[in-house]
Amino acid sequence: MGQRRRVRVLDVFHWAVMLLGLIQSGALGARKFRGGRNPQPRRALPSAHYRDRAETTESFSLDFTAVEENMDNFMTQVKNLAQSLYPCSAQKLDYDMKLHFLENTSVTCNDGTPAGYYLKESKGSRRWLIFLEGGWYCFNKENCNSRYETMRRLMSSSNWPQTKTGTGILSSLPEENPHWWNANMVFIPYCSSDVWSGATPKTDQNDYAFMGSLIIKEVVKDLLTKGLDNAKILLLAGSSAGGTGVLLNVDSVSELLEELGHTNIQVRGLSDSGWFLDNKQYRCTDCVDTINCAPTEVIKRGIKYWGGVVPERCRQAYEGKEWNCFFGYKVYPTIKRPVFIVQWLFDEAQLTVDNIHLTGQPVQEGQWRYIQNLGTELRNTLKDVPAMFAPACLSHEFITRNYWTDVQVKGTSLPRALHCWDRSLQENSRNNKSPPKGCPVHLIDSCPWPHCNPTCPTIRDQSTGQEMNVIQFLMHMGFDVQKMAHQQGMDPSKLLGMLSSGS
Repeated sequence: MGQRRRVRVLDVFHWAVMLLGLIQSGALGARKFRGGRNPQPRRALPSAHYRDRAETTESFSLDFTAVEENMDNFMTQVKNLAQSLYPCSAQKLDYDMKLHFLENTSVTCNDGTPAGYYLKESKGSRRWLIFLEGGWYCFNKENCNSRYETMRRLMSSSNWPQTKTGTGILSSLPEENPHWWNANMVFIPYCSSDVWSGATPKTDQNDYAFMGSLIIKEVVKDLLTKGLDNAKILLLAGSSAGGTGVLLNVDSVSELLEELGHTNIQVRGLSDSGWFLDNKQYRCTDCVDTINCAPTEVIKRGIKYWGGVVPERCRQAYEGKEWNCFFGYKVYPTIKRPVFIVQWLFDEAQLTVDNIHLTGQPVQEGQWRYIQNLGTELRNTLKDVPAMFAPACLSHEFITRNYWTDVQVKGTSLPRALHCWDRSLQENSRNNKSPPKGCPVHLIDSCPWPHCNPTCPTIRDQSTGQEMNVIQFLMHMGFDVQKMAHQQGMDPSKLLGMLSSGS
């Protein structure tokens, strides 16, 4: 009896795999994937300091670049069915990316240890995602020495783990990453402290190497021997300093591939939380460390210390003042490859370098005005960017958070917007310039306050650790309901009701 049941279960599992194979070959997958899924509410959102994770794929290799819109749900059901009926299939799938060091050992981390990358291949998929890690920078011997003592992982590969597992767009779980889960995933650890711009080796005269731009190129070269040579799409993504690194390197990656004869690979960029402003600080301070130094001063000093390289077209536009190319709204018009911008309108890192420190105490009226103006300034710099997602939230980094499917702008989630962007680029390649109907790619909140979008990540009171709703958060920030209601010409209770409902 047990043997007969085992045979029946094997038949069910075999049928499911065969059906998936038919979908891959086109019998059921003739139409393009449409639309994301409605985000589900989470019980609690993770803290800003999340543990490193990375991605996975199924034990059978399929490329679901174009399949029906319920494919992620179908895949989940098939896996659940197979694992509930056939215990042997429930063994842990290998979701980890494996560490590889560069073949070219002359390209190193700050301290001279070998640079490298984490890779999880997805046999059969022709889509590749290369992710650049973030993590601030250092710009002189003193603060680089301090960084080496306190954040050595960001300057040395000596203690890197052998594997990583991913979240958000680096996840191989279709329920967490509905459109990119089956791509080949690459995570490049940040160990150059130069916003991915440097090209200077460690020498007797230089205490540290700054080789961020060279690390990216060497990773790409190594990946060509691991299947990238057969790629159709390469998405260069990154968060924070990695997001700025995307803006600085996406064209050079494409040009490198073309020089090596791989002209059919479509290179695109996804820059998350790397669109910084060279604005005036709320309170000017001396440039003594990475936190208090004004953004322009950091880059002016850093680009010399790192031997920083900027895109050629931007260098020509700002000759003699190449530091301008580290600021998104200045470098973006010079970039030739398509880039999707993801940016919180009230970015915590931007506020930090602008000397707005949210330490748990209510902000002063001048600080509150500065924060609101920051949102307005960011919104203005993004208005001409055709593909972007900018929620009115107070946060930093987005695409690797496991809540990245939940935040919406005008009813659209980021995974859905990225899928629409993919579709629009496919249509453009067919000389159809009109974007797909009902598939928005230019998404920016118009409400004026931090966290006025009800789908923003949960904010916690830093002193108590308790979650705050929108009204509590705005009150905590020094928001004056009576004054704002008067300015808007409405009753205070009506304004509170609108805030509660996220209007």
